[in-house]
Amino acid sequence: MLTGHRTWLFENKPTIVSTGTIGGPFEGNGNIPDDFDTIHADLYIGQDSFEKAHKILLEEACQKAIEKAGIQKENVQFFLGGDLINQITPTSFAAHTLGSPYLGLFGACSTSMEGLALGAFLVNGNGAQYVLTGASSHNAAVERQFRYPTEYGGQKPPTAQWTVTGAGAALLTNIGQGPKVTSATIGKVVDMGLTDPFNMGGAMAPAAVDTIEAHLKERGVDASYYDLIVTGDLGHIGRKASLELFEKHGTKINPDRYVDCGLTIYKEEQQVNAGASGAACSSAVIYGHFLNRLKKGEISKMLVVATGALHSPITVQQNETMPCIAHAVSIEAGGDER
Repeated sequence: MLTGHRTWLFENKPTIVSTGTIGGPFEGNGNIPDDFDTIHADLYIGQDSFEKAHKILLEEACQKAIEKAGIQKENVQFFLGGDLINQITPTSFAAHTLGSPYLGLFGACSTSMEGLALGAFLVNGNGAQYVLTGASSHNAAVERQFRYPTEYGGQKPPTAQWTVTGAGAALLTNIGQGPKVTSATIGKVVDMGLTDPFNMGGAMAPAAVDTIEAHLKERGVDASYYDLIVTGDLGHIGRKASLELFEKHGTKINPDRYVDCGLTIYKEEQQVNAGASGAACSSAVIYGHFLNRLKKGEISKMLVVATGALHSPITVQQNETMPCIAHAVSIEAGGDER
């Protein structure tokens, strides 16, 4: 059911019946290593290129989600996924291995919640019984495309963020037990004129604020309805900027219940400048760490807001501004009648 202009309420409350999360060596030394299903010790993962390793990350996350659900891959009716690499080729190659009908998505680092929202819409409307959705990124592959090869050793400013090597996948169904997807608010492109690709958090903050405020208004709740509002990868810079915007708009947000995946995944001493980013940042941290917290009863309702900067190497070279977007999905333990 559509409520307002851009928010879906899912009356049938699709279930996240299982998830799969994969991390790289840097993530294994981070703050939440126990929340990954698999940690790889080698960035190459036995492949001869970082891009091929990137494909393996998503394949393994999807296979893990399917395995934990106790179904066969043939039961998956649709696979929705994406990444940051040219024409989302790692995801497309992974989709070939999976063999399911495939919808490729590009929302940059917002792809995880774009996929979860669309997957929940399909399941809620009885368009499918099993939908698999996922997002992935690889530090060395993404750095090579968007910035400089890691071998170059270029220094970054304090506003820059560290791309996560990993993947997260979730299997949605209209049967079974597990966390429920209860609503979703689709983001609008927001462009505040920033051109610095080393300050994505600052560029994405207005998009996060726009989507969160729209969600609260159209769902008819205030921020206290949720135990946590979890952003994808605003980092230190974006989180601070978004809180300032909320205050300016008169939107009451409790900073203690406003957390960021990009500030959760790594330890402070890992020196990731402003925090983490990448399409795997929100997918791996949400489908691992925060869903584990929900299953343990530490939280019961969370609003997940994945943010994405929709620029490309070409637009940066042409000194274009960075259009940004954020998609919000509410996940609740056992659902809610509201």
